[in-house]
Amino acid sequence: MIQLAQSHAKARFLTVAEVAGLLRVSTMTVYRLIKAGRLAAVRVGKSYRVREDDVDRYLASTYTEAG
Repeated sequence: MIQLAQSHAKARFLTVAEVAGLLRVSTMTVYRLIKAGRLAAVRVGKSYRVREDDVDRYLASTYTEAG
C-alpha cells in the first residue's frame, strides 16, 4: 500500500480541462470517458484529476494505425 501511495506521489495529475486540451476534445467527452471507466481518474473534492500516465495508457489502448 505504501509503494502505491509513493507511485501516485510522483505522478503528475491533470485537470479535466487539461486532459481535454491534450486530447483536443470537450471536457464533457473527458467526463464521459471517466464515467464509462475508459479513463481512470481520482476524485478530489468535487472535481476529478487524471494521472498523465493514465492518459498515455488510454491513448495507447485506443490507438489504431491508418492505412
